[in-house]
This record gives sequence, structure tokens and C-alpha cells, in this order.
Amino acid sequence: MIGHEPDANTLMSTVSLCIATYRRPERLTSVLDDLTQQTRLPDEVVVVDNDAAGSARAVVEQRLGPGAPFPIRYAIQPQKNISLTRNKTVELAGGEWLAFIDDDERAPPPWLAQLLDAAARYAADGVLGPVDPVVPPSAPAWIRRGRFYEFPRMQTGTVIPPNRLRFGNVLVKASWIRGIDGPFDPALGLTGGEDGDLLSRLVQRGARIVWCDEAIVREPVESSRLSLNWLLRRALSGGQDFARHSLAGRYGAMSTLKRTQFFLRALVQALAAAALTLVVWPLGRHHAARWLTTLSANVGKLSVFWGWRYREYA
Repeated sequence: MIGHEPDANTLMSTVSLCIATYRRPERLTSVLDDLTQQTRLPDEVVVVDNDAAGSARAVVEQRLGPGAPFPIRYAIQPQKNISLTRNKTVELAGGEWLAFIDDDERAPPPWLAQLLDAAARYAADGVLGPVDPVVPPSAPAWIRRGRFYEFPRMQTGTVIPPNRLRFGNVLVKASWIRGIDGPFDPALGLTGGEDGDLLSRLVQRGARIVWCDEAIVREPVESSRLSLNWLLRRALSGGQDFARHSLAGRYGAMSTLKRTQFFLRALVQALAAAALTLVVWPLGRHHAARWLTTLSANVGKLSVFWGWRYREYA
């Protein structure tokens, strides 16, 4: 894809780096250390702690004072709600661009510069990059073979389809986020899906969000996530998010006919996935787990029709 000439104004703009954190002081320590090594330093870092006890305070205070490469704003958002916590980071951030990284991710030195360069080169209002999972060698063999934690990737400069939008590694022009209600929907603060919901609303308003395949962050996969139970729950939540956004018209208008077709397609896919799970089980647990997660995702889609929501962050 042919890009535009880099926009010097974008490259010289101020950047606030936003982190919502919850009881991960060791992981937060690592990502803050990564940020001090960026080839293009953020102009400020905003850390909002969703732990009412302030478990991240000591980590932040250790990095304040003379010689710090950037100022850090710290606040506590005591109500357990990822949307309210992210909203607080936006409220405190003063930059012309807002970069978001999760508190359990690792950012190589070129990361922020690569996001800014892509925004300038492709005249973008937002840029997403890949999150590369780091599965520990101790993980069960079937999990390592199944590659369950990887997201699809695209060519740099590609405009991202609305159903592939997510947070975790993103740069967005602040004026777009500050100009929308919420901006993260508090009603999704315990269920998840608030990130795709916000970005899809921005796209509906005309924002241009592109992919930068070079701007990789790495996410060490926690031991608590190395299980079939976690994979099924995550697939269920993802299916619900997709259905909720689809039915709300985030990916295009939904008539009664299209809603019916959506329901029937999810039902057929769920039944097919259940059957295929049994067929491929003798071929390896990773094959069966793949179809089980497909089944769980489609059950999640169907469950939206009867109003049930899995509260991933409860």
C-alpha cells in the first residue's frame, strides 16, 4: 500500500502514554522501565490504578523525581470498572496524541516512534500494532501447538476493518477521543468490549485507523491463562462482544432480516463446532480445543439474544 509523505506536525506532536493498571506492580514496573528506553520518549505517562488500595503507587513514586525522563501522573479510580479507569487516563492526559499500552505488555525501544511514524506516513487518526504473545516453555504442549493467543496481522498502512479494532497497542489522536461521549462506555466496564466499541464509534464518525506491523509489543502469557477453561471464557466474551457490536450497527446497519440471519448463522456454526470437536479429538487436543473455542464464541453470540452477559472483569 502506498503511503503519504510523513507529516512533520504529527512527528513533533506531544504524546501522553496511558496505562490502566490493576494489581500488577511487577508487570507495571517492567513496562515503565521499557518506556524510559524508547527512542522517542512520551511527553508524559498517565497511570490510573483501579485498585482502591493503591497497589501501583509505590511503583510510580520510585520513578518520580529529578532525572526522570518524563513526568508521570498517577491517580486511583476505586470503582472496579475498566471503562471508568481508562476514562480517567483520558481525563488526565494532556497530549495531542494518546498512546495506550496494557500493564502486562513489554514495549521494545522503537515502539512509540514507529506508531507516530505510521500515523504521519499514512495520514491516520489512529494506529494499531500487533501484540505478540510470549508463551512460557512450561506451557502444556497442546497450548503451544494451538497458537491460541495470537491475533491476525496485516500489512502496514492497511485500514483496519471495524470488527478487528481493539486496544492493547494503539495510538489515537486525542481530539477524536475527547470529542465522543464516555469515551469508554461504563456499561461495558465489567464485561469487556469497551475498546472495540470506542474505536468502532470513532470509525463511524470518519476516523481513519491503520495498522503498523512493525510496532510490536510483547505480552508474556500468565500461568493463570494457560488452561482450556480460560480460553473458553475468553472466546465466550469475544463472541458476546462481536454480537453486541454487530447488533448495535457498529459494522453496518442491522435489519430484522439480518438479525435473524446472524442468529441462525451462529446457531449453525455452534452445532458444527460441537460436531467437529468430537471428530478431531483423536487427532490432538489442540485441534479439539480450537473447535471448542469456536463453539464457545458462538454460544456467546447466541447468549446476547437472551440478554445474558459474561462479566469478564467482575
